[in-house]
Amino acid sequence: MPTDVHIHPAIDAGTRPAAADFSGGTLTCLCATDPVTVEISSQVAHNHACGCTQCWKPAGALFAQIAVVSKDNVKVVTNGQKLQVIDPTATIRRHACTGCGVHMYGRIENTAHAFYGLDFVHVELSREPGWAPPEFAAFVSSIIQSGADPAQMGAVRTHLKEIGLPPYDCLSPGLMDAMAVNAAKLAGTLYQAG
Repeated sequence: MPTDVHIHPAIDAGTRPAAADFSGGTLTCLCATDPVTVEISSQVAHNHACGCTQCWKPAGALFAQIAVVSKDNVKVVTNGQKLQVIDPTATIRRHACTGCGVHMYGRIENTAHAFYGLDFVHVELSREPGWAPPEFAAFVSSIIQSGADPAQMGAVRTHLKEIGLPPYDCLSPGLMDAMAVNAAKLAGTLYQAG
């Protein structure tokens, strides 16, 4: 296993399986005083390592760790006044702490989007064990845009496979299918078996 490839601190250390009947927990930003806390009242889905240039990554990490949960299960509990949307024109409106810069959740406001109703969260910001572990790596090539050495991409993909995260340069096939189904429904081209 390549020892010089570090995906993400919460992934490199090994992951645990999801706890049965896990009911959520609290995410806390990195501020030493007056931290923002967000309560997640259910298990997450589609947890993955994300190499895109938009997701928050801990210092030294090549990838973010991101999962989705119903927006109905996301509640800002303390210091919500410190949250600010990074880019209001982005598909995912990432709400970040103005103190430490950590993204606490990302929300899709476009009702026509395939993932409308889901929030994107960083479960490594929680102390509670039991969250669903990462299942795949998305937007792997994008880490080059964040400064990763292109010559190391083979080692990165090998390491991802070794730790059980199939690497994709988009989302996982199931999520890409969901987006295509949504686009076909909106366009009126989805074949309906009769």
